[in-house]
Amino acid sequence: MAAPRAEIEALRARLRQLDDAVTAATAALAARQADLAALDAVGLPAEPPETLAAALQALETETEAQARRLGELSAELARDAATRAKLADLARETEAARAEWEVWAAVNAAIGARSGDRFARIAQAITLDVLVDHANRHLADLNPRYRLRRGAELALQVEDRDMGDAARATRSLSGGERFLVSLALALALSQMGGKGTFAGTLFIDEGFGALDAGSLDLAIDALETLQSQGRQVGVISHVEAMQARIATRIAVRKEGGGRSSLRVEGPGV
Repeated sequence: MAAPRAEIEALRARLRQLDDAVTAATAALAARQADLAALDAVGLPAEPPETLAAALQALETETEAQARRLGELSAELARDAATRAKLADLARETEAARAEWEVWAAVNAAIGARSGDRFARIAQAITLDVLVDHANRHLADLNPRYRLRRGAELALQVEDRDMGDAARATRSLSGGERFLVSLALALALSQMGGKGTFAGTLFIDEGFGALDAGSLDLAIDALETLQSQGRQVGVISHVEAMQARIATRIAVRKEGGGRSSLRVEGPGV
């Protein structure tokens, strides 16, 4: 009795599978035989398996130790990098602090003093230089023969142009000359007190009696110039020539018994 066709096909498929399995097994056998031949050529180790197992365990232990050491070194490198970054920041801060220190050291060398005297002297010298410069501008109109300059220890000296700019002490001037220098300084002070402009009011108490006629005219002309610029100039004087040049006056009259009276004199009064 003939087998069904489907069963035949199944048997054929099974046969092909078995053929494929035989082919794969044959190839695997050939490969293992080749491996065996290679191992035979090298030869088996002389040490027994127990010794090799112990060596393998030691190598594994050493590998783990080296891995741990590698981790520690990596952590150290990371800390070192962070420290170097901090040191770089500190170096920049140190350099900035050094630059600031050098500035303050230079300031201290120039004006530093526990009591502040050195700075005060420098400030006074600068202020005196400005005062002298302003005073010389007025002195050029009042008496161009003389010019002020700052001497040692904040002292004032006078340059005498008629004597080859020789330096003279202010006390060597005559009374009239000294008055004109003092007037120039007073005008300069009023200008400095007004932050670049003259003070609105200026009072001068006497000193005109020491002037000769020419110097008196120069002084009065300077004061009249100030008045024409809108400044109020008050003069206290007994000099008749001065009184004659002043239009509006406040006259003081003695009445006896320690009493005096005031009277305004001048045009329109």
